[in-house]
Amino acid sequence: MKTVAGIDMGTQSMKVILYNWETKEIIAKTQESVDIIAKNDGTREQKAEWYDEAITKCFANFTPEQRASIKAIGVSGHQHGFVPLDKDGKALYNVKLWNDTSTVEECDILTEGAGGNDAVISEVCNLMLPGFTAPKILWLKRHKPEAFAKLHYIMLPHDYLNFLLTGNYVAECGDASGTALFNGIRREWSKKICNLVDPGLINLLPDLIDSDKPAGKISREAASRFGLPGDIPVSSGGGDNMMGAIGTGTVRDGFLTMSLGTSGTLYGYSKNPVSDPIKGLSGFNSSTGGYLPLLCTMNCTVATEETRKLFNLEVKEFDDCASKAPIGSEGVVFLPFFNGERTPNLPNGRASINGLSSANSSRENISRAAMEAAIFGMRIGLEAFQALGFRAREIRLIGGGAKSPLWRSIAANVMNLPVKLPASDEAAAMGGAVQALWCLMNLEGKKTGIEELTDEHIQINEQGCINPDPASVAAYDKAYAEYNRYLGALAPLYI
Repeated sequence: MKTVAGIDMGTQSMKVILYNWETKEIIAKTQESVDIIAKNDGTREQKAEWYDEAITKCFANFTPEQRASIKAIGVSGHQHGFVPLDKDGKALYNVKLWNDTSTVEECDILTEGAGGNDAVISEVCNLMLPGFTAPKILWLKRHKPEAFAKLHYIMLPHDYLNFLLTGNYVAECGDASGTALFNGIRREWSKKICNLVDPGLINLLPDLIDSDKPAGKISREAASRFGLPGDIPVSSGGGDNMMGAIGTGTVRDGFLTMSLGTSGTLYGYSKNPVSDPIKGLSGFNSSTGGYLPLLCTMNCTVATEETRKLFNLEVKEFDDCASKAPIGSEGVVFLPFFNGERTPNLPNGRASINGLSSANSSRENISRAAMEAAIFGMRIGLEAFQALGFRAREIRLIGGGAKSPLWRSIAANVMNLPVKLPASDEAAAMGGAVQALWCLMNLEGKKTGIEELTDEHIQINEQGCINPDPASVAAYDKAYAEYNRYLGALAPLYI
């Protein structure tokens, strides 16, 4: 038996799958939870040692025979996180996460230093937002100067896992493009932005490698520690959205992936650069060599989980409750900004339930409004895609929300696009596995394109596919307009 391992370092857990590419099946998978440090000032952090513990436990959960079958590994990790290490590879401070909004002041400092928003976009194809890595590094310099003085390695979460596995310090363009330190068009680190953080910063950043190249081979120390075969390649890996694109087959023009997880993301593959940071469409690179324009909202299943807990409902009970309300939730509108928000850019945003009256105040309407709000945020992104000439053909839906038939129906009708459901519910881990196979085949001289591999290995669950219904689309157009009315009225409170 021969397998490739796909590792997905998510915000709340680490998952590892073993994929047998000859039989086209996942033969084993495991998962370990990871805690989050949350504070009222917007701080969202983790500890690097938690990643060490999680990956150790995940591989220990496989049998020796299963571990021996692994021929290559690919790593996915949540984007933008800042893992600061000293020269010995030890963490100097906690890992600031993508949903950390405590760096608003640092964003303002960097934006002003660069010469304004347009200058920042010109340099790094994105606005300087709290979610990105650059302001996190400046935060460390300003708030933890002793730690910053010892800074030797600057890593993203997936790069850190690659470092644990190989001992090599490298990065690839996809995940690097989410740091706000990288010019995705030139495919190089931005010296201008790096210098604004610190004059010596650019000398600390890793070398960049191509997406189809290995980050390295498993080190002796890692092989012994994790019980893995020695000398197997670890692919370049990438951010969770980049790996999710591979794991859903979004590697051709016109395909979109929508992820309904803790955060909500909408992204599509493009051969040419596509972005509109002012409207929330980030200019990222893919982890296959092209581009990955992406919209991210920081509150997706966050809103439904908070509402579900408030009403003391299990997941299925919550869906059943929401399904009893009509489209538009009888005028109830949920602005779901529990964690602040990135799109729209409201880092100080707060959640609110609007439009309540004695006639529509019900668990059913509030529950459905929480679900609808997540997709309304995605429609903002779709409109930005369309305005730039991106012609969307279909949506591949992933994440915890994709398991809900009601959410799939809402997505198809709000977006007015066919929604397709990949057979595997582990898109990021599957993307890591397929990228690992791509890397392995290239190393063995079997040159192949990533499109060929996704065509062969990414299957669609035909029973989960939904086409939009014209009457429902029209009803959601009206509900979306009402959502925007409340958003426009309340957004100034949070700026």
